[in-house]
Amino acid sequence: METAANTSQFKIILGSSSVHRQKVLSEMGYNFTVMTADIDERSIRKEKPEELVVALAEAKAEAIIPKLPIGHFQKDAEASVLVTCDQGTIREKPSSKEEARQFIKDYSGGSAATVSSVLVTNLRTGFRKGDLDKVEIYFHAIPDQVIDNLIEEEMILNVAGGLITEHPLMLPYIKQVVGTMDSVMGLPKALTERLIVEAL
Repeated sequence: METAANTSQFKIILGSSSVHRQKVLSEMGYNFTVMTADIDERSIRKEKPEELVVALAEAKAEAIIPKLPIGHFQKDAEASVLVTCDQGTIREKPSSKEEARQFIKDYSGGSAATVSSVLVTNLRTGFRKGDLDKVEIYFHAIPDQVIDNLIEEEMILNVAGGLITEHPLMLPYIKQVVGTMDSVMGLPKALTERLIVEAL
């Protein structure tokens, strides 16, 4: 299988402003540039989380591609790929501190699930391939004081479902992760690697 060691043969554009996704892609050994999609995510609605994250990843690609010099990519000897993605839970980002508190209380002693969508577009050939990755997270009971401290940082309001598993305050209360933490962070490594290879 082709790996990150072959990055000299192609260029990657990551269509995400997420520092977590950038960290994961860097850990995979890739050099990349970042572009963001200016879309209103709340205007895109789907019944199921799986359908929503796929639609959002596609919408991000559609928003970014017109900004790119596609003619240049088509003539370039090196392939260039655009990676867009979305990650969600069955819940939206909390609309208030009170809602975020309720979300975390619901996870306490229970579980949560995430679904990530990754879409890779070959900008030279137009080939596009996407897929999903799901993770289940099981929690110990989370003390009220920990919940209070998480809410005070307000970072939790920017995360789907208020599910901020990589936070140092939350980590001790994660009992089990069925899947990978990179998927929870929004960019499943194995899936992303496979799609990049298939797109080249």
